[in-house]
Amino acid sequence: MRIVKIGHKALRGKCKKVSQTELRSRKFQTFLKSMIKTMRLAQGVGLAANQVAVSCRAVVLECRANQRYPHAEDFPLQIFINPRILRYSKEKIFDWEGCLSIPGYRGLVPRSKKVTFEALSPEGKRVVQTVEGFHARVIQHEVDHISGKFYIDRMPDLMSWTHLEEWQR
Repeated sequence: MRIVKIGHKALRGKCKKVSQTELRSRKFQTFLKSMIKTMRLAQGVGLAANQVAVSCRAVVLECRANQRYPHAEDFPLQIFINPRILRYSKEKIFDWEGCLSIPGYRGLVPRSKKVTFEALSPEGKRVVQTVEGFHARVIQHEVDHISGKFYIDRMPDLMSWTHLEEWQR
């Protein structure tokens, strides 16, 4: 699958919820597998369905020795359907983010240190999780995507927005 870039119409709209019927379909399950493959090939730690031009509330996450985020703590492959953040911690952490749909750039973004969210598993079971640190940052980033937002929309000061070549110096 091709990852669409900022400016593509699929990235700024709110994505539609996935029904239980659609979730259980072979076509949708195959789509989820393709999302995982696409995320891994791009060396991403997360991917939202609208980043591959499909307007539905599905995200995949995984961080295992990621070259784009070498100092991030690992977390296993996770697939969430219709994720919704229930609680954000008051404590915020500023850290660098990038995006597969805005390749080559990074920016300092404030995110809640800890979040609690609910979603459906690929099998259609309700999941409620509390995560923190980098894992919390990634889920917030991906939920923003399916709500039509980018990390740059969360940056209070665009002065930190930089090209990756400059950031790596």
